[in-house]
Amino acid sequence: MLVLVIGDIVGRPGRQAVHKFLPGLRRQNGLDLVIANAENAAGGFGLTSSIARELLGAGVDAITSGNHIWAQKEIVPHLDGNMPILRPLNYPPGVPGKGYLISGQTVVVNLMGRTFMREIDCPFQAMDKLLAELKTKPPAIIVDFHAEATSEKVAMGRYLDSRVSAVLGTHTHIGTVDTRLLPGGTAYVTDIGMTGPTDSIIGDNAEAVIQRFLTGLPYRLPVGEGKPELNAVMVEIAKDSGRAINIERIYRSMEEP
Repeated sequence: MLVLVIGDIVGRPGRQAVHKFLPGLRRQNGLDLVIANAENAAGGFGLTSSIARELLGAGVDAITSGNHIWAQKEIVPHLDGNMPILRPLNYPPGVPGKGYLISGQTVVVNLMGRTFMREIDCPFQAMDKLLAELKTKPPAIIVDFHAEATSEKVAMGRYLDSRVSAVLGTHTHIGTVDTRLLPGGTAYVTDIGMTGPTDSIIGDNAEAVIQRFLTGLPYRLPVGEGKPELNAVMVEIAKDSGRAINIERIYRSMEEP
């Protein structure tokens, strides 16, 4: 089983990269499932239903998110609808949306960290509860852990090692070099990286971000420019055991749009 997970899609440049490269990646690799984090896909901040449909039409099977999923209020009613969009599992009970979904032979889970982020429920305990409650558990379990702190991400990977197929970090937009198979058979990476504009600061207009640092004032942050790039990881999973066999980085870059 081959699963492709695309790192944080930022604005129109990120969506262009998905449209450009995903069809070929699906065709060349015979992908069974494509997951994409799209919480920054709408102008760099949030997600709309029309953009969700656009990404699903481009070949994405499941959309994960994080702390910015609430930025575009229009999407909130759709979180309880039929579109395969996730918000972090560890939000308190009663919050709109779902934190996991089952797609064929795979459970896709969205978790969010708490270190340097919003204080919500414990992601470790939320995952324990889900694993205990799943009545029908497909062999493959993929976790998008949307978190800021490297230590928290590494801890989650180790905590879930042998219990899930992959723990894949998102949120920081900077890809890390630690793609690996953990001792118990779980594929891991601290951060997949960003799918968005190269001439930017983590997807945002560089000058606007610098002005924020220089002045401390809340400058508006437009999406950056430059060549759109795609960052993803591809995980191979044994269908019988759900153990990861391999994880590799996927990087593609296109010319100026």
